[in-house]
Amino acid sequence: MNIGEFKMSNGRLLGSIATRTIDLPRLGLRPVESSNDKAPTYEIVALNVGNRWVQVGALWEAVANSTGETFLQGSIDDPSLPEPLPVALFGTDQDGMRVAWRRPQRRDDFGPAIRTSRREGPEEPGGFGDSTAGADGQMMGGGAPFGDEVPY
Repeated sequence: MNIGEFKMSNGRLLGSIATRTIDLPRLGLRPVESSNDKAPTYEIVALNVGNRWVQVGALWEAVANSTGETFLQGSIDDPSLPEPLPVALFGTDQDGMRVAWRRPQRRDDFGPAIRTSRREGPEEPGGFGDSTAGADGQMMGGGAPFGDEVPY
């Protein structure tokens, strides 16, 4: 979903981003000069209420796996936002860039419920270990260390 654009204006990349709940009418992309390979390509800056430019995000260069197209990706974050806003910019400095947003895929911290392979052994136990419940659901061996009582 496109939520904004950036265009070259007087030698600066300026733009805006707007959604139903976010309105950032004046943003800029400030090039980052660094010899560090992990440094961002641009800092995203915004005018604050005091009319000063403040950094609200960063963009790194990325390459699309399917097309080989180069684009910028990063996020905008600020204490006033409930969570960072992931963005990607497509286009060029000269022709302008579209700002795209997509909802990130939620990850299950525990992984899938069904596993295709499982490595077990003394060196690498798999998953959370064996169940302490029998086929009828009753507790069997491996319960609390002091019988059925759990000390507090």
